[in-house]
Amino acid sequence: MNHTEKIIREIKEFHTDIEAWFHGEQDQENLYKKLLSGFDTDFKMTSGDGNTLSLDVLSEWLTGVYGQFPDRSIIIENIAVQTTDVHGLASYIEIQTTGSTVTRRKSSAVFLLNDERALWLHLIEKWI
Repeated sequence: MNHTEKIIREIKEFHTDIEAWFHGEQDQENLYKKLLSGFDTDFKMTSGDGNTLSLDVLSEWLTGVYGQFPDRSIIIENIAVQTTDVHGLASYIEIQTTGSTVTRRKSSAVFLLNDERALWLHLIEKWI
């Protein structure tokens, strides 16, 4: 699998898993470990509201939202990827629907690449 394929797979799998997390449909402990295993320990995220979150803050937030959005759906569109030997930059549109509320965000993510997979290093979300 090439680096572009690793990044696309990571983006799609993460969003499938976070949707399952919101639904509370899978084993919480194993899904929690799987979700966090895709992040580098130095991960940082800038949310659509401009707040910066570390991996520790993200992991704490996850524990509070398990099963809290049983009807939320997530769609990913327009994934574009550029890579070097060790890094990848991806952009995509994320659409979340909960009941009649639809939110859209444009995301840009930097990944660290190794032989096995792509790890999230930095994520920036902007509301659209």
